[in-house]
Amino acid sequence: MLAVALTCFTVSPSFAHLEGDVPPPQCKLTTLDGENAQDWSTLKGQVVYVDFWASWCPPCIQSFSFMTQLTHDFKEKGLHVIGVNLDEDQQDAKDFLIQHPVNFSILMDETKQCAQDFGVIAMPSTYIIDKNGLVRHIHRGFRTGEADKLRHLIKQLLAENVTLGKVN
Repeated sequence: MLAVALTCFTVSPSFAHLEGDVPPPQCKLTTLDGENAQDWSTLKGQVVYVDFWASWCPPCIQSFSFMTQLTHDFKEKGLHVIGVNLDEDQQDAKDFLIQHPVNFSILMDETKQCAQDFGVIAMPSTYIIDKNGLVRHIHRGFRTGEADKLRHLIKQLLAENVTLGKVN
């Protein structure tokens, strides 16, 4: 019975609050042009939606539409969406982006160390970082029915005020 429950848990997308609110791991990411990406700390004061994806992931196609809409709706309110690609061949990511153009940042995790440090175990995996630079929520997988919950969380985090490094 326990094995069945664990199997269901690991293959089903999860939606959980991280206990303790932790800063994201420092990662070496690059742009599609091979330039080093900025550190997460440069985005402090914004809500950051970090989504790990790959071109071979069918749910990632649905999540891309959602992230494009989020960027359209909330960029001016302080949301920064970043898609972190995990493809072995960068050309696969570029071909995917031609078919599914985006209005948000795309970065590459060429060594896969960032995904490992974040603890990515499903595709896509999303980490929502608050204005103080702390990972507040993690979401694994993507189903369109979950979009409203994610949107609600983002609205809540965007509404929070940051004062002297603390959220009010």
